[in-house]
Amino acid sequence: MKLKDYFESVKGRGVLATADADGRVDAAIYATPHFIDDETIAFIMRDRLTHHNLQSNSHAAYLFMESGGGFAGKRLFLTKTREEQDSELLYSLRRKRYSSDEKESKFLVFFQIDKVLPLIGAGDGK
Repeated sequence: MKLKDYFESVKGRGVLATADADGRVDAAIYATPHFIDDETIAFIMRDRLTHHNLQSNSHAAYLFMESGGGFAGKRLFLTKTREEQDSELLYSLRRKRYSSDEKESKFLVFFQIDKVLPLIGAGDGK
C-alpha cells in the first residue's frame, strides 16, 4: 500500500518532532500529512516552536500511532525542503475551516521523506 493511501485510510494521531540548532527538542500534535507526491509531504503550521525550530534545523520526525489500541503505525524521517506563507495552495489544502477574521499567518512546510519505519522496531541504528 502506498503511503498516501495508508494515511487516507487509517485513523490515528500524529506527532511532529523537531529540534533547534542547539538540539533542544519539541514535539507537537499534527494532523496527517498532505501528500504532494510520493516523496514529498507538507504540513500546515503557525509560527510557533515547531516552525521556529525548522528555520535552523531542517530535520524532523513524524510519528503516527493508529487508533484502536496496540502499537501499529509509522515513523517518517523528514528533511524540510521549502515553505510558503499564506499561499493559495495552503488554503486549498486546509481540512479545518477557520473564521474569516483569523489574522495569524500560516506556513505550508514541505518535507522530503527520507525514511519510513514501522512504529515499533525495524530501526537500523543509523
